[in-house]
Amino acid sequence: MSSLVVLTFPTETGAEQALGTVAELQRQQLIEIEDAATVRRGQDGKPKVKQANSLVGAGAWGGAFWGMLIGLLFFAPWLGLVVGAVTGALAGKFTDYGIDDKFIKEVEAKLQPGTSALFLMVVRVTLDKVLDALRPLNPEVMQTSLTAEQEQKLRDAFGAQAAGQPEAAVAAAG
Repeated sequence: MSSLVVLTFPTETGAEQALGTVAELQRQQLIEIEDAATVRRGQDGKPKVKQANSLVGAGAWGGAFWGMLIGLLFFAPWLGLVVGAVTGALAGKFTDYGIDDKFIKEVEAKLQPGTSALFLMVVRVTLDKVLDALRPLNPEVMQTSLTAEQEQKLRDAFGAQAAGQPEAAVAAAG
């Protein structure tokens, strides 16, 4: 079962940097992410949302493949490719998978100008190593679907570093 974690960052680029770090940690098998998204609010107050998984693109490729395959059976592969790509893209656009868009908008409204947020649907994590990697970006836990005890440990782990106690942070999270 996945857990949702929303981290905020004091900079516009913090969430994107953290997502890059998480991607590297995922390659190292230290974390497994089902879905992710970033939101940043510029100094001008305009928000920008970026989903990690593009369902429109995936749907278009899948639809194009199956459309061309079916088109081959009826001697019209190009027609099948076009119809399949359009159908797949539309299906991807209207499929809501992973992190709820409405929830992202709610968090986006709470962000101050010049800050950012990272949404992670975490399947599995090696907590101490992930905390060590993310701590330099100064994240703050905004919201999670963890138990109250687990969430408090996570808050304490990131908060202890800010207080200059990195050893306490790892001990609290473990």
